[in-house]
Amino acid sequence: MRHELLAAVIGLFLVVPPGRTARPYLLPAAGSGPLSQRADPSPQAPATAPQLPQAPNAPAPQPPAPQYEGRLEIADIITGARTVIHRSTTRFEAPNWSRDGRHLLINQQGSLYRVPVAGGTLVKLDIGAVEGCNNDHGYSPDGTLLAISCRPSSSVYIVPAAGGTPRLLTPLSPSYWHGWSPDGRTLAYVGRRDNEFDIYTMPVEGGPETRLTQAAGLDDGPDYTPDGRWIYFNSVRTGTMRIWRMRPDGSEQQQVTFDERYADWFPHPSPDGKWLVFVSFDKSVEGHPPYKDVALRLMALDTPGATPRVLFELFGGQGTINVPSWAPDSRRFAFVSWARPR
Repeated sequence: MRHELLAAVIGLFLVVPPGRTARPYLLPAAGSGPLSQRADPSPQAPATAPQLPQAPNAPAPQPPAPQYEGRLEIADIITGARTVIHRSTTRFEAPNWSRDGRHLLINQQGSLYRVPVAGGTLVKLDIGAVEGCNNDHGYSPDGTLLAISCRPSSSVYIVPAAGGTPRLLTPLSPSYWHGWSPDGRTLAYVGRRDNEFDIYTMPVEGGPETRLTQAAGLDDGPDYTPDGRWIYFNSVRTGTMRIWRMRPDGSEQQQVTFDERYADWFPHPSPDGKWLVFVSFDKSVEGHPPYKDVALRLMALDTPGATPRVLFELFGGQGTINVPSWAPDSRRFAFVSWARPR
């Protein structure tokens, strides 16, 4: 039976908010909340509601979708302090720290917004007619350009950092930006080609893409070291997601993390080249879903054989630290966490 008929039959006794769904991870619209609990104040209301005929095969009422509060945070790797600069129940993800150190860039509902580092009002970035942007975006080394990944499918565009008309870079999709070479000439991104996700590079001016990884399974999250000698990335080629590194031409691919407790994603070298931060899921978790117990881990890059340490644990996952988010001072980085629904 259609939902319209069911609502007509029982509409006097049940309010079904529009858009409610039992799909996991689908958040309610900004400002929405749980169903109101209202008692009938009328003294004439009957003690027992009349019984209406039940519609055959009527779907059971669905509970409200969980509502999560996102928190845009800044972490200090020296003191361990965490500072929340923005909160919202509208889902947002993946901060980048601007090269001048003044603001963070996040994606929210297909658009991009700047947030002052000290907190304040979100300012929407003008990207012309391009829409449907995901959480794979980031600044050029000189801070004048921005790489964004938006529709159709996911394609990489270049746009002025202050906003403007985007220029399509990747003719093949889906493609997901992740890294920018220190000289500003090359982008590294993930592309799905022939049902395999691998890491590719392309000149910022456009041209043929170069495939860097060949292993079966997902390779993801490429990010350059500031000296340009290495690209760090994550790969599931051993059966569990681990951090790896390779030369910019794809040679000398080496495994970096080995901890059997974790599945490691999205490595980001600090601007001074001393640190690597990444997010770790429990090894039983498939992919990098949202709303999971995860750890942000830190590893010294200037110490051979260094062991990663847990900075802190949080409720996060997808969108927490997908893209480069270090401050220019290499002491702080930005990330997103979520509060568990009550």
